[in-house]
Amino acid sequence: MTQDVQFSAEANPFAAAEQVSATLGTLTDALFDEHTSRHPAAALSTPKPAEHPAAEALFGLPLAPNGPVHEALDRLGTVLTAGTARPGSGARVADRVTTALHHRYGGGAVRGAIADRGTTSAALFQLPVTGEFADAKLRPPFAPALAALAAGQQTRQPVELATGAGAEVRLVVPPGFHPLTSPGGPAGVTARAVPAAPADTADGTDGTDGTDRATLAAAAELTGHLAEVAEELFGATGPEPRRDFAVITATLTDLFHDAGVRYAGVCALEVDGRASEATLVVSLARHPLPITELATELATVRRHAEVWTVLLPAGPAAVLVEGRTVPVPGALAADGQRRWVVTSAVQAFVPLPDRGTVLCAQLSTARPEDWELYTEAFAELLKSIQFGWDGESLRTPAAPAPEAPPVAPPVPVPPPAAPAADQEEKPVHLRGTPVRIPPADFNPFAPVAEEPAATAPASDAAAPAPRKGTPVMIPPPDFDPFGISGTTPTTDGPEAEADTADDAAPEHRPFG
Repeated sequence: MTQDVQFSAEANPFAAAEQVSATLGTLTDALFDEHTSRHPAAALSTPKPAEHPAAEALFGLPLAPNGPVHEALDRLGTVLTAGTARPGSGARVADRVTTALHHRYGGGAVRGAIADRGTTSAALFQLPVTGEFADAKLRPPFAPALAALAAGQQTRQPVELATGAGAEVRLVVPPGFHPLTSPGGPAGVTARAVPAAPADTADGTDGTDGTDRATLAAAAELTGHLAEVAEELFGATGPEPRRDFAVITATLTDLFHDAGVRYAGVCALEVDGRASEATLVVSLARHPLPITELATELATVRRHAEVWTVLLPAGPAAVLVEGRTVPVPGALAADGQRRWVVTSAVQAFVPLPDRGTVLCAQLSTARPEDWELYTEAFAELLKSIQFGWDGESLRTPAAPAPEAPPVAPPVPVPPPAAPAADQEEKPVHLRGTPVRIPPADFNPFAPVAEEPAATAPASDAAAPAPRKGTPVMIPPPDFDPFGISGTTPTTDGPEAEADTADDAAPEHRPFG
């Protein structure tokens, strides 16, 4: 895989969700204006999820399969659930929802479309769009809230699910985001309240075009939901902006489902008296690589990005930041001219415990001055992730996973070289505390093994078995990952000369 194809679906299993993120960035840039209703910036920073009684027990909430897939809770945010055992029926509802919204708003020409042209589709608005990576000079900094995720912490065990339930994830989306995906999910994901079929349609269809009643219920639910979101965002204007936003968003419904997107949302804020926007996309994709290999792949392919490995309460993850350029089609632009917008993006990859599925969460904004505000909210989202699992793996490991050693603080790792087969592992000569990166078969969810107490003098004890893993060094407390201080600690004695000789090389750097 090369940089030229990093956004292609053939080479990148996350490409479709990244395309959704780029497309939402296009919509916010083209459709949001000075008349858009906006939340205060405090909507992202005021809530304290850890203080909410349900924050540590998200799996105790009555969500899918017998309820919605996401639900707003006061003082907490929107709780989202997604699982591998409920991908949905794949029923197409975009055309039905788009037509219903057209009728709801009395018809008329949507921005970029021709009235009475027939079926309104995403292609009519030159959507979806595909982003491209921006020059490394436009890459946003690895914000402090993201860097703090590299601090060591104990992971929580996945909640035990019934056999056949697969792997499931629950997380909290901060307030301030408007979901463009239905609270009940796509057709076939949840058990909605579907009216009983009349006697002449006992097969479960509506008796006209053969559409099953569950799909009709899903389409009706999404129609009402998008109309409600349009009212929230454009309630201070006439019906045209509400119609344009709701209809154009509805045309993307099937794209969301095909991309594995479980949540797509937009944020409209007022920050210090000015407008600010961001987008959020949460998706699931099949990707069997362990986290260390996934992070290595990201660092190798995305040379323009900065990639770190971190340890969340839900387990190990890879986080990258990069700049992206997103096109705004002339059909949607207010002046009719196609243009490009530079966005700052953060993307997190969190492997699920089934060893074959990866949760991908990404946030982007075209407001670099608000980067820290949004990354703080994104970091809280990542810390809220909780897993459930039925114990069945999607891939078979090469060898049984050993009991996990005590969890070491995760650190960014340099891009890997290709060592010779018989080459010994050697520690990287950096100032700091030596630790070992867990091996590929490391199981972060296994119980921590207790070390036996010593029963003999050290001289008589057998040599301990070496631990698996790649030896690295944890940076010292005065390490500055952002290169702001420009100072380097000094060392007295012979070690100072060795350090001086290595001044040309960085003490420690993340992937990329």
